[in-house]
Amino acid sequence: MKETAIPTPTIYFIRHGETDWNAEARLQGQRNTPLNPRGLKQAREVGRKLKTLAPDRARLDFICSPLQRTLATMEIVLEEYGAPADAFRTDERLKEIAFGAWEGKTWPEIAAEYPQELEERRKDRWYYSPPGGGESYAMVQNRVMDLVRELRRDTVLVSHGGVGRAMLVALARFPRLRAPLEDIVQGHILVFEKGRVLWV
Repeated sequence: MKETAIPTPTIYFIRHGETDWNAEARLQGQRNTPLNPRGLKQAREVGRKLKTLAPDRARLDFICSPLQRTLATMEIVLEEYGAPADAFRTDERLKEIAFGAWEGKTWPEIAAEYPQELEERRKDRWYYSPPGGGESYAMVQNRVMDLVRELRRDTVLVSHGGVGRAMLVALARFPRLRAPLEDIVQGHILVFEKGRVLWV
């Protein structure tokens, strides 16, 4: 448990379910990729967990990244919750970190094609931006926190691993050097509540 950096309503953060690119350790970034069978199952499991964790749907807002894998996850979560499938809104600020020219590649492929750039990233994973229009985690933190500061009610956010890492730094004072390596587990809920953060 970590102390939060700024006061916010309770946030139930859900990473989208698994895709084939996740299973291949292939960088998705802002590409559209569908959930695989395991990802569909994870979305159902997390929907059931949310219903137990936060049974009063009337007090919740639901916001989702507009990418295909997060939209599918949110719709399944709402179905398990017993809510209409369209009872949410999307927000561009919840998109995954952009990996630029590295999107669609595995880390071994990146190491072969971009050895110097990858070495630069290893020296500073938080502030490094991949070539071809990629983002740094610091940039993701800025756009995500613009959204978080607007929240007025307890909120379910369905988003991505990079966004989860940025929120850990911003809301839980998680070390920047460690955050890019943190596993944001699919099929679980990351709860930011009353100045603390907890995996469920």
